[in-house]
Formats: sequence, structure tokens, C-alpha cells
Amino acid sequence: MSLFSAAVKKPISTIMIFIGVVILGIYSYIQLPVDFFPKIDPPMISVFTFYPGANASDVEQNITRKLEDGFGSLTNLKKISSQSKDNISVITLEFEWGSNLDEAVNEIRNAVGLAERNLPEDVESPTIFKISTSMVPVIMFSITSDESYPGIKDILDKKLVQPLNRIDGVGNIIQVGAPVRAVMVDVDPRKLDAYNITVEQISGLLAANNLNLPSGNLEMGKSDIPLRLQGEFQSSDRIKDIIISNINGKTVYLHDVATVRDSLKDIKSYERANGKRNVRVMIQKQSDANTVTVANEIKEKLKEIKPTLPADVKVEILMDSSVNTVASINNLSETIMYALIFVVIVVIFFLGRWRATFIISLSIPISLIVSFIYMYLSGGTINIITLSSLSIAIGMVVDDSIVVLENITKKLERGGFAREAAIYGTNEVSLAVIASTLTIVAVFLPLTMLGGLTGILFKPLGWVVTISIATSVVVSLTLVPMLSAKILRTKNPDKNSFGGKIYWFSQNMLEKLDNFFERVLAWAVSNRWKVIGISTVVFGASLFLVKVIGSEFMPASDNDRISAQVKLVQGVKLDETVLTAKYLDSLFMAKYPEIEIISTSAGVGDENSLAAIFTEAGNYIINFTFKMKPRLEREKDIFQIANEMRKDIEVLPEVENYYVDPGASRSSGSMGMGGSNLEVKVYGNSFDETNIIAEKLSEALEKIDGTKDIIISRDKEKAELQLVLDEQKMTSFGLNTATVATAIRNRVTGVTATKYKEDGNEYDIIVRYDEKFRQSTEDIANITIVTPMGKSIKLGEITELKRFYSPPKIERENKVRVVTVSSAISGSDIGTVQAKLEKDILKMDMPKDVTVEFGGSVEDMQESFKSIVMLIILSLILVYIVMASQFESLREPFIIMFSIPFAFTGVFLSLYAFNATINVISLIGMVMLIGIVVKNGIVLVDYTNLLVDKGYSLRQAVISAGRSRLRPVLMTSLTTILAMIPMILTKGSGSEMWKPMAIAIFGGLTFSTLVTLILIPTIYTIFGVGKIKKERKAILKATNQ
Repeated sequence: MSLFSAAVKKPISTIMIFIGVVILGIYSYIQLPVDFFPKIDPPMISVFTFYPGANASDVEQNITRKLEDGFGSLTNLKKISSQSKDNISVITLEFEWGSNLDEAVNEIRNAVGLAERNLPEDVESPTIFKISTSMVPVIMFSITSDESYPGIKDILDKKLVQPLNRIDGVGNIIQVGAPVRAVMVDVDPRKLDAYNITVEQISGLLAANNLNLPSGNLEMGKSDIPLRLQGEFQSSDRIKDIIISNINGKTVYLHDVATVRDSLKDIKSYERANGKRNVRVMIQKQSDANTVTVANEIKEKLKEIKPTLPADVKVEILMDSSVNTVASINNLSETIMYALIFVVIVVIFFLGRWRATFIISLSIPISLIVSFIYMYLSGGTINIITLSSLSIAIGMVVDDSIVVLENITKKLERGGFAREAAIYGTNEVSLAVIASTLTIVAVFLPLTMLGGLTGILFKPLGWVVTISIATSVVVSLTLVPMLSAKILRTKNPDKNSFGGKIYWFSQNMLEKLDNFFERVLAWAVSNRWKVIGISTVVFGASLFLVKVIGSEFMPASDNDRISAQVKLVQGVKLDETVLTAKYLDSLFMAKYPEIEIISTSAGVGDENSLAAIFTEAGNYIINFTFKMKPRLEREKDIFQIANEMRKDIEVLPEVENYYVDPGASRSSGSMGMGGSNLEVKVYGNSFDETNIIAEKLSEALEKIDGTKDIIISRDKEKAELQLVLDEQKMTSFGLNTATVATAIRNRVTGVTATKYKEDGNEYDIIVRYDEKFRQSTEDIANITIVTPMGKSIKLGEITELKRFYSPPKIERENKVRVVTVSSAISGSDIGTVQAKLEKDILKMDMPKDVTVEFGGSVEDMQESFKSIVMLIILSLILVYIVMASQFESLREPFIIMFSIPFAFTGVFLSLYAFNATINVISLIGMVMLIGIVVKNGIVLVDYTNLLVDKGYSLRQAVISAGRSRLRPVLMTSLTTILAMIPMILTKGSGSEMWKPMAIAIFGGLTFSTLVTLILIPTIYTIFGVGKIKKERKAILKATNQ
């Protein structure tokens, strides 16, 4: 018994099975988490090493190069890039996508262990850090306060951080810009010299007098009581009364030689939100936690926390990644609903019967809901990729049901019984339905095999569409015949009823269309060479559009965020930078009502924090983060606002360099997502040669239309004072470099002597020279150093101060120094700018040791385009194999495949018309078209073969088949074409991401449908003439024998 026969004969079993599937699908849907993209963890690992007191050149020579040499043989290593900055080396190891990062970490640990013995003694142990998307904050708070500001860190720790840490899925919580309490011991060097005391001695005495030690046990009667010496400072006031010496019977207290202040640590940074003193709290999620769930729980908890905070403490959300995600998902869900409505309208127009429309409409949710079961079982999420794939599938899942239902209707109209008509009608088309569906599967299944970032993004799309289409076949061969047997009626409706009016109106319109198409097809067949000639010219002309359209990696998206960076002249004091920051703050707040929150930071903050490692900061750098109002609440998009901001910044004379980054794509580019940014990398070990080429590239980019914010990654060399030691004098005093360097650092930067404990918190006690004794070169020369023999000497006796220039940052890639010239692209596309720049590079006089390569989005784009072109070739081969097997012919698949180039013509025309670009998303749309367009060709050629076999003449068979198949071809095409329209027209959050795919499918399918209906029958007559002549000769030969 066949599948459809069993379904018709056992209707209750069939219905129960599908109800069970729907319940499982709904359960899976409820359990599924929501995210913007599928889970993307970039295959990157960082190794950072602190080397206190070293400049960028020392760090590169003594740490970075030694570690890089040990990393060369790591498995699946794709690229080594590094930054050597003052005090720190950061090496980023990029592996091939799909690599096992846990194994990679073990290999790196071994390599670090081997290299460590060659590193300088005072270097901290290298830290291995796995980069993941969970590092990007889920939510960021801006916290402003007035009276509570000095103690804000402790308030936030107790009232905000601790409660939030208890939420499931919250990973790390980082405070940026919070003032840190510390006990500062500012000593007077003249008094120290008078009492013959050093900074190190004071530090040691403070540590020795701040102890809480167990001192054994005391047995008293039957008790054994532990004894403890309590010598810790009970209050910060007690510190100044510590006895540090006794000279000639006179007691010397700490307050005699120093000022003790319980205040805030000097962190040279400026943090403001909307002009008020601000602390940023960044909350990261655990790697497996869901963004939207975690963000919602944090916001709920925040409602409980706010009333417990002091009245002057205000908490605002600066960035919430879940808002854009939810808006995008809601937006896409809305387009799916519109697509569903369009599909139902098409079906009711063509069939004119509500029962038939109901049967076909029922197949849509059942086919789509099964994909939720797959997502749940595979640990996936509801994201813009899976939802856009459902939107694409809506138009296709009805195709098989339409074909089956149409054939069953014909059987019923000829007077067949309902059950028999359902079984035999389905039986006739079952093989054609399965074969045509296999062509779709042959295109979408290879999407699951894509590698790299493109593969991770589009694997769910391949699976979701494949599963939906496969389910739609099962539905069309079981549920559709069963329901047709039970509820389908063939009696024509009454002309006066509402349903009857719709039916007769649509049938009259379609009859007129059939007659018109028959006349057009008859002319095309009679003038077949003319038709083929015109088609060839149209296809050839469309190829010229490729150069006009332009290309990019991913379409830029309005995500309600803008970031910006402004650099002043190096060496400028923080106070001067703050003046510029305040001016820009007030200007932006007054000029742009679209801004909700503007967060501003300048200075270095805490040099040893993670934020300092991965962000560029300095006394001359201002970083801005803008939170904009939602897209639908503002007239201008973030790209227009960014262009206006650029004009505001470039007029300031003190600004040396800047960029405005709509969508924060520069920062996401480092996470592998790319953006509308072009990068050119200049490799070479000579600073002078690479700097000259970088300047030339920058000048060339400035002359190209569409380039903005051109940045050279290597800042100009900065001035620094270097103390040059007189080795001979130093040795004669029994000193060495380490002793002298430590003594200078302790007096200028300070030495952390011990910790002061209060209410469970610990605060540093820092000893250093008072600020007025460390402001000039004379002060440095007058620093006192005590020799091992106890003799005091001045630093000026053994050193000489010289002015040097050194690079603030040295970047390397694959063990070669590199400088990157980057530009944002606005009003043009990456492909066009790259082509123009390549011509300029060829004209440059390039030194032999310098090479230039494109990186960033260009590199990602080239890799992805290469993968997708291979995918198109694979899809073409698989589709040909399926069709050759179905027709038992090597020639007929070629007739059908003539529609594919014209589908691409439609893609180029629609991308040009909608001012879109060729990017990864639109190329994936082109891949899908291969399967979609040949499906119509199969229906047409299959029926033409049937008529030829029945003895029709070639011309008669082609025209009759064209007229007969016009409605099913138009119907199946229109369901998909109209399903794309809501995706194209939507303007909400995230719409930029899926729009190119919808445009490609809309244009390609519209154009190829016209080609399928006219060109394929025309080509069939050319191929078919030979076939019929051969067959007739064979028949004559057989009869003569």
C-alpha cells in the first residue's frame, strides 16, 4: 500500500500524526531562545603579557618576538597578529573556523612555557585569553551621581553588582571609570633625607605593622582557645601615627615626613554621560547563555535595585543588545505574516475555491513548524537567519500541494469518486513532485556544507529550508489527498454568492491571460531565432551591470548605535583633552535630538585592566558612545547622522585624527563580522619606508569618492625622557639597573605597601613622593637613592636625561611589522573603492622589502565570494544530476537550465533598481534561485514530453503544454515572489540584513518565470525537432524490417 493510499484510507491516523507533529513543533518553539545571529564564536585566542616600565620597542624585542617564534607550529593556525605597546604585549592567534580551541589553548600553554625561560625576569607570566562573543557586553549601564560619587564603587559593588551576579547566565561585570579609594602617603623627600629614611623603609614598616597573625593555641581548663595577634590598622587615621624611626631619643612619626590622605586613587581619566560624572558598568553573559533572556532578567532585577540606591545615583541603560535583536525578530515575524497573507491571496485567486485554499493554506504552518523541532533538537535559536529562511520557504512549501490538488481536482471534474480521485490523482504526479523537490534540496543542502563564517551563518538556513521542503512533500502526498477526499467539492459556485463572484472573476481573468499567452507563445515559436537572439543580448547587457552595482561583504545595518574616536596631538595634557571633550559633548547634545545617551571617556584609566588591553586609550584620545532613539522614532538613519558629526569634528584645529563609526562596525570587524570598512595592510620592518607608503595610501584614499575617516593605525612617534645610566659610576656605588629602576618607579609612580581593610573591602596604601617634588627634570635628578653601603646619592650623579622619540604602538602580522590604513565607506561600496585604489598602488614606487595587501572586510568578502561561487557550481551539478535522472536524458536538463542565467539577469536588474550591492546575503539568494527556477522548467518540459508521446506535433505540444502549465507555473512563482515583497519594503531594525536576499530572489524569479514560459518552449522546439526526427527514423526502420 502506497503512502498516499494509506493516508486517504486512514484519515484519523493521518490527522493524529500531524496533530502530534504540530504539538511538538509548538513546544519546541516556546522553548527556543531568541538571538540576532546563530552562535558565532570567532576562533581567536589572545596572549597578553605585562612588562612594567618597558616602552613599545622593548616589549616587541623582548616579549612579542620571542613568543611569536614559539607559536609558529600551532595546529590549524591561520594568522598571528600582535600589538606591542608601553608596558604590554598582546598577541592574537586566529585559527581556521571549526578548530578545536580547547586543544589550541593546551598547545599555546606549552609554547608559552617553553618561551617563558627566555623572557626578562621582571615580566609577569603571560595570560592566555579565549576571545568569544560573550565578551561583548549584553547590556551596559551609565551611572551618574553627585554627592555619592567618591564612594560609588562600594555602593555599586554591594547594591548592584552582587545582586546581578546571582542571575543565571550573567558572566563578568566590569566597572569602568569608578573612582577607587586608596590611602595615599605623600612623602617629603627633604625630610626623608634629613632623617636618613627611604621610601622602601616606610613601605616595609607599614606592611610589618599591618598584620593579623595566628599565634598558636592556649589551653585553659577544658578549653583549647586559638590565640591571634591583631595588629591590623583599625582606621585610616592610625596610619599617620605609625612610628618610623627613633633619632637621638626623639620618636619620628609618619606624619612628620609625609601627608597621609584617605582619598581616591589618581586615575588619569575622564568619564561622563550626558555631561555628568559617570561610571560605566558592562555586563557580559556566560558563553552558552541567551542574550535576550539574560538582558530581560537584568532589567527586571534593576527595577528592584533602583529604589535601594541613594537618591542622587541615576542608572540608565547605555547599550542593550537585546533591544535590536527583539525588534529585528518582531519585524521579521511581521513580514512572515504578510507573506502568509499574500500566499493565501494568490492561492484563492487562482483556485477560486475556499476549500481548496484551506487545504493548501494548512500545509504552510505544518511544513514550517517542523523546522522548529530541528532548531530545538540541534540547540539552535530563533534568529534573523532562521526566520528569513522561513519567509523564503513560505512561498515554496505550497508548490507541491498546489500540483497535487490541481491534479485531484481534474479527476473529480471528470466525474471520479472522491477517494479514487485523491489516490490516482496523487499517484500520477507523485514522482514529478518528489523529483522537483529534490532539485530544491540539491541547492539548499550544500549550504549546510559551507565553511568559515559564511557557513556558520547560513548552515541553519540550509537545514530549515531543506526540512520545510521535505515536510511539504510528505504533507502534499498524505494530508492533501486525505483532506481532498473528505472536503473537496467540484461543483461550480453560484454566480450571485460572494465566493461565486470571486471565483468567476478570477476564472475570467485567467482565461483571458491563457488566451493572450497562447498567442505570444505561438509567435515566439514561429520566430524562435529572433527570441533567442533578443534573450542573448539582454543577458549579455545585464552582465555590464555587475560593474555598476558594486560589492561589499555584509550590508551595513542601523542598530541605533554610533561610536566615535577623536585624537589630539600626542603629548597633550589630559586637561586640554577634557576641554575638547566637553565642547563636543555640549555640541552633540544640542544639535542631535536623535541621541538618547552620549557616553564620553578620555585618558588611560586603569592601565592593567582588560578594557585597557582591547581598547585604544590615552591622554590625547577621546572615545564617544552614542545610544540613539529607535529607528522608527527618528527621521535620519545612523549613517546620515554620522556624516554630519564628521563635519562637526573636522573643523576643530586641535584634532589630529578622528573617526565616526555608525553601527560600531569597526569594533565588530575585529570579531570577524566585518562592516563597511576597507583595510590596506603595509608589511615591512622599516618604520620609515612603511610610514611613507601608508601616507601615500592615505592620500590616494582621500581622492576616491565615498571614503571617510581615513586612519593610519601607527600613530606618530611620541617624545619621551630617557634616563641614560653611567654604567661605570653606577657600578662603583654597588648599584645595578634593576635597583635604580625600582627606586625611581617607587618614588614617581609609587609603591603599594600593604592593604587597609574596612567592612570586608581592601584598599591600597600607596607610598610615593609628594606631587610637588616630581614635576620637573630637576626633581627627577634630585631623587635620592641609598647604596648597599648605606650612602645616599642623587640620581643625577649616575644618570643623564635625554629626549627620545619612540612609536607608541608596534603592530605585527605573521611575524612582520605592519601598518594598517583603514577607511569607512559611505556613498560607495568596498569593491569599487578597492578597484580604484589598486590602480593607484600600481603607480606607486614600492620599496623591495615592503608589500601591500587588502585585509579586513575585503579579505572576508573575497573568501566568502570564493566559497559561494564554488557552492553555485556544486548546486548546478547536483540539479543537473537530479533532472537527468528524472527525464532519463542528458539533453533535456540543459533546456531547463537555460532559465538559470536569466534568473541572474533578473538579480542584477533588481539589485541595480533597488540600489543594493552584491554581498554575501544577495549571493546566497542567487544560490537559492538555482533550485527555485528549475522547478518551473521541470513542470513545463515534463508535460510537453507527455503531449509529444501522445502524438502531438512539436509546435502543438509546446503551445498546448505552455497554456496548460501557465497557471501552476504562475501560481508557484507568485507565491514566492510576493512572499519577498514584505522583506523588501520593511524599514525596521535589522531589515538591511535580509533585504538583499529578498531583492535577489524577487528579481531573479520574476525575470526567470517570463523566460521559463517563453524561452524554454522555444529552445525545446530546436532540441525537440532532432529528437522527433530520430525517433521517427527508428520507427520507420523497425516497421521496414
